Amino acid sequence: MKTVYSPEHILRNAKTELTGGQLVTPFECPQRANYVLDAIKLAQLGDVVMPTQWSRHWVDSVHDKNYLTFLDTVWQRWVNAGNQGEAIPNVWPSRSMPSQRIPRHIEGQLGYYSLAGETSISEGTAEAAWVSANVALSAAELLNLGEHSAFALCRPPGHHASNDQFGGYCFINNAAIAAQKLRYDGAHKVAILDVDFHHGNGTQDIFYQRDDVLFCSIHGDPMVAFPYFLGFADEIGEGPGKGFNLNIPLPRGTSYSIWRAALCRAITKILSYGADAVVVSLGVDTFEKDPISFFKLKSNDFIDMGQTIAEMGLPTLFVMEGGYAVEEIGTNTVNVLRGFENPTG
Repeated sequence: MKTVYSPEHILRNAKTELTGGQLVTPFECPQRANYVLDAIKLAQLGDVVMPTQWSRHWVDSVHDKNYLTFLDTVWQRWVNAGNQGEAIPNVWPSRSMPSQRIPRHIEGQLGYYSLAGETSISEGTAEAAWVSANVALSAAELLNLGEHSAFALCRPPGHHASNDQFGGYCFINNAAIAAQKLRYDGAHKVAILDVDFHHGNGTQDIFYQRDDVLFCSIHGDPMVAFPYFLGFADEIGEGPGKGFNLNIPLPRGTSYSIWRAALCRAITKILSYGADAVVVSLGVDTFEKDPISFFKLKSNDFIDMGQTIAEMGLPTLFVMEGGYAVEEIGTNTVNVLRGFENPTG
């Protein structure tokens, strides 16, 4: 399996994250990608290739253009306003302030275009997000060229980025862009299978009213897990998209046997849907030692996960999402990919 990777992910190297009332070193850090890349090379999984540059229209096709302009300019505007630290949102349009007018001040825009306050924007963030999108698009193109599978080692991740909001370490929705490209390039139906511990709220938002992209997510119960306000089982899509959104929230301490049953349920949905290709939002933060999650999957479980996904027999693009800076992120990611390539063990 080929991996698409760019060392320019290092451009996203924020120093602050707001958690537990403190500013801490972000869990989403450059070391994550390094652990995964090292494991891929050690396992001799396949060629590692650089991404090519793609037109912005692919990103425009799933994101609001005003939001993308904000993303491109926010850091310099933040600095020009005299701020000394990284850009962290601290005010939002709330239920008691329903106006959707976009403030002119950069502080107000940060709140308008963010879904949470934990993710700071630092110098190089936007540039890294655009490179990450090119990684996903280049990996999708490998499927178009005849590869049965490919891995987009994206950083920063993307599945929390909605049409016009960032948060959860995500700025541009890589999986959504890849699915959009596969659709435009001939796939009649595309399924997105999100196996990250956290619900892919951004991906759901983008495709919620569409029937040409099925979204299935297995994740921690949003009553007690980020992003809290989306990801419930009764969210099944709207309008033309009704019936094409499947959320499977699971409780604290979920073991692999329970998680695997949810995976099989999602796979059944994908096969009955008749997908021509699958995009897997590959978060490995379901691991028992992940610092910000609460499922109990073990490293060997990720092998079976890959094998089970392979049983669909569909062209499959893996797009890196979560899984935080513990060394096992590399082992667990490679286990999924090797399991996929060796479905019989």
